[in-house]
Amino acid sequence: MAETGTIYLVGAGPGDPDLLTLRAARLIEGASLIVHDGLVDRSILALARADATLVSVAKQRSKHTLPQDDINALLVREAKAGRDVVRLKGGDPLVFGRGGEEAEAARACGVPVEIVPGISAANGAAAAAQIALTHRDASSIVSFVAGQCKGLKDQDWVGLAGSGRTLVIYMGVKTAPQIAEKLMEDGLAPDMPVAVIENGARPEMRVLRGLLAGLPDLVESERVVSPALIVIGEVTARSDAHLSLNALEAAS
Repeated sequence: MAETGTIYLVGAGPGDPDLLTLRAARLIEGASLIVHDGLVDRSILALARADATLVSVAKQRSKHTLPQDDINALLVREAKAGRDVVRLKGGDPLVFGRGGEEAEAARACGVPVEIVPGISAANGAAAAAQIALTHRDASSIVSFVAGQCKGLKDQDWVGLAGSGRTLVIYMGVKTAPQIAEKLMEDGLAPDMPVAVIENGARPEMRVLRGLLAGLPDLVESERVVSPALIVIGEVTARSDAHLSLNALEAAS
């Protein structure tokens, strides 16, 4: 019987191969089997050796995502067959990456698992856009939320955004109208500065700025597509010294 392999839950960072950790790069380059998400940039997958098997579990338009239980079963099955498995995820495995669920499934089946952290999408995109998520003069609190989930309007976001706070929203492109409405209903000022970072830390990155009330129109008019983050807070206006309040209002 083959010796059980190890499952490596590896963070691929925001997309730039130069932002991989050394541990992540070495595992990718040496792996015989890589199971990856759709958000992993092609330039990172290109680091894999020529004979590596690459299995995509990406969500595709008009098709259901491969159920998480099936992904868990795939990882465990291959490891029990004696193969080391690199499970490659965009950003960090433990920040909206379901890495915790996959680690639990591995441990429950007696399969060794190692988690290799990556630069999160929020940190990587904000750095590329030169947006300080915290700033002594603007924000001492930063929160991360998912913008695409069931019961969005029923979630309690009170206090997550506002003066002295930064809110980073993952997966919020399709629900931008509901997000803006929800935050304003909860008391956030319509003229709160926002930024939308599309393809953060990649060559095709775009940084779009505006105001909260104009967020839905900004996303629609600029045809923003995933992967994209929405950053809400005063720090987004400080990130560009040449951006005046008038320019912000015009963008909204």
